[in-house]
Order: sequence, then C-alpha cells, then structure tokens
Amino acid sequence: MILLENIAYLVSDERRIEAFSALRDRVGLTPPKILMASEDKLIEVANLGGMHPLARVEKLRLIAQIALQEFDGDFDRVLKQPLREAKKMLKKFPGIGDPGAEKILLFSRTQSILALDSNGLRALLRLGYGEESKSYSTTYRSVQNATQHEIKNDFDWLIAAHQLLRRHGQELCKTANPICVRCPLKWECRHYHNFTKPAT
Repeated sequence: MILLENIAYLVSDERRIEAFSALRDRVGLTPPKILMASEDKLIEVANLGGMHPLARVEKLRLIAQIALQEFDGDFDRVLKQPLREAKKMLKKFPGIGDPGAEKILLFSRTQSILALDSNGLRALLRLGYGEESKSYSTTYRSVQNATQHEIKNDFDWLIAAHQLLRRHGQELCKTANPICVRCPLKWECRHYHNFTKPAT
C-alpha cells in the first residue's frame, strides 16, 4: 500500500493500478528488487503514473531503503505495535501521513479505525460530522470523533465504509460542483440545505 500510494501522482485509480501492476511485474515489490532495478526500468514504470516520474523513482528507492534499514524488510513487527507507535513507524515513509497510516492499519486488519481519504472526509463534513478548520489533521480528528457513536468495531464494516465514502466523494460529493440532485443523502446534508436551493 505504501508503494501504491507513491507509484503515481494525480491520476485516476485505473492509472495508479496500471503503474503498480507494472512495478510488480517488471521490477518486483521487495526492497532488494527495487534497489537493484535499473534507472531506466524504474522510470519506465513511473512514467505510467503521471507527472514527475523522476521524483517518484527516488521515492520508490527511499521506501525500499527505509524498509530495509528500519524494519529489515519485515512489516509484521510494525503491525503488531500499539496504534500510536505503528502510525509513527509508518509515517517514516514518504507520502504517508496519519490518514494513510490508518488506512494501512485498517486494510491490514490490524486496527479497527475509520480511516478516511479526502473524499470521505469531505462527504462526512458536508453531512454535518465534525467541524472544518484550517488544519487538515484537526478537521480529520474532528470528523472521526463525531462519528464514534455510529461506527462498528468490525473490519469488514469499516473497510466498506471507507470505500463507499471515498466513492461518494469522488462521484457525487465533489469538491467543486457536487451533484446534490442525485445524492440519496441530500435531505440530511448540511451542505445541501445551506448552499443549495431546492427546485420548487
């Protein structure tokens, strides 16, 4: 998941998967294979992931170096740590902040936590969960805290919630020009009532 996050930049999910699949098939996903791969091969793969391929090649190498130097290539001991420590260790990698670390811990079924990407966060904010602040991390925690009484301590449920909220934010609850008319949640949505005038 760390490689998947860093293999592409500002591209569709499909392009990201294409680039990741190329990395897996042409180079390999283990730290030694990434470090031993030629510059040309890594650039060829990184080109599939959008702009700034050279910067992403450097990130892939850095990820491999950290994995070997910090963890001996073994992530089991990272995942066995308490939440705070596991997040601290995962955040040593480029492109991984609190949301990314929590997503890794959720999808690895290590920590049952509602991990949110920016799309899911935006959708929940507009529905009235939490308060938006200048700090992304403060906003993120505010939304998580506001949902605590409604979430289930169940990995399948939390993973499905992450995926559904992400898709909702991508397809309907967009940053600009949200498609409120098609939204099944609009009557409960703070954003819809505050900023959209329903047709009479």
